[in-house]
Amino acid sequence: MGAYAMAERTGTPAAPDLVAQARGGDFKAFEEIYRRNVGRVHSLCLRMTANRDRAEELTQEAFTRAWLKLSTFRGESGFPAWLHRVTVNVVIGDCRSRTRRLNRESTMGDVEDLQRRAPTGVPGLGLDLDGAIAQLPERARRVFVLHDVEGYRHEEVSRMLDIATGTSKAQLHRARKMLREALRK
Repeated sequence: MGAYAMAERTGTPAAPDLVAQARGGDFKAFEEIYRRNVGRVHSLCLRMTANRDRAEELTQEAFTRAWLKLSTFRGESGFPAWLHRVTVNVVIGDCRSRTRRLNRESTMGDVEDLQRRAPTGVPGLGLDLDGAIAQLPERARRVFVLHDVEGYRHEEVSRMLDIATGTSKAQLHRARKMLREALRK
């Protein structure tokens, strides 16, 4: 298996020389960075939104933002960590924007009607953790993904989502309880 195929399968982070080339305006180098990282970025967007179409749009937005902000990458942490943070910020910004827009345009009853419900699994076919996570309410899902899946501490989650640390803990407790109930079925 060639080096490129291995990098694509394992999600190998962008090499420092590719990042330096892309920072210098080399779009081909950035395309290679995209190919090496798109799977991980898309997975993160999908886990946080539980919506494939949104995840695809936000993946593209994350890479667009990364290209535009590449000059701010200082190299203090690895490029994958920086790209991860850019992606989290894009998803959180999108969620805030959607919430504000829905609050302006809809009454509470309409908002509940617009919320997408993930299809329920067929009992007895095994555990569908991704499906169960997708069924969580948006706030609980975001806290769960950031804390339990991505490994952020409650203090970091509370700063990212602009909520109190206690709210982060309460939402995580709620998410875990709902997941246990959903996975028992």
